Amino acid sequence: MDEASGRLVDGAAPPARPPAPADASGTVGASGGGPRADGQRPLAVIDVDGVVADVRHRLRYLRQRPGNWEAFFAAAADDPPLPVGVALVRDLAAEHDIVWLTGRPQRWRADTRRWLAAHGLPAGTLRMRPDDDRRPARVFKRAELRRLGATRRVAVVVDDDPAVIALLERDGWPVLRADWLPYEDTLGNAQEVEGRT
Repeated sequence: MDEASGRLVDGAAPPARPPAPADASGTVGASGGGPRADGQRPLAVIDVDGVVADVRHRLRYLRQRPGNWEAFFAAAADDPPLPVGVALVRDLAAEHDIVWLTGRPQRWRADTRRWLAAHGLPAGTLRMRPDDDRRPARVFKRAELRRLGATRRVAVVVDDDPAVIALLERDGWPVLRADWLPYEDTLGNAQEVEGRT
């Protein structure tokens, strides 16, 4: 792995499992594990594409101009699962309520739910981008996290988008970078410039 960019170098194997989130003292799980005094479990907020779903096979639809967005999202039903991300979410679900926070448009909710269920992932809450929302992913996700954080404790946010991660870290959110799949500029353009996923 290239330490500077956090990306996998060609031929490098992805890490077996990412580290669990830790609190400021370095205690793994202390920032989020177990129920609070009010009985609510903390939240683990997880992106879908690039974290648990391998999108590489459908990026071809975005490399053409204009991008074929309907084909890109329709092909999501065939996304292979990312074993590292799936294992992480299953581990987090033991002590956290799962919130899926994806830039996918709302109209793909049923397909996204089916995909999550087909791969044995926790149902959780699914927060999706409104169909007419073209804000960059980092802006959309920041707003959603602020809504979530107003009523619940967010213990960890797992995302693969460097722009999302940078903004959320600046805001003080506990972020874990999903670096087990190389991040592609094509996806970055879709997320941050075109505001489509």
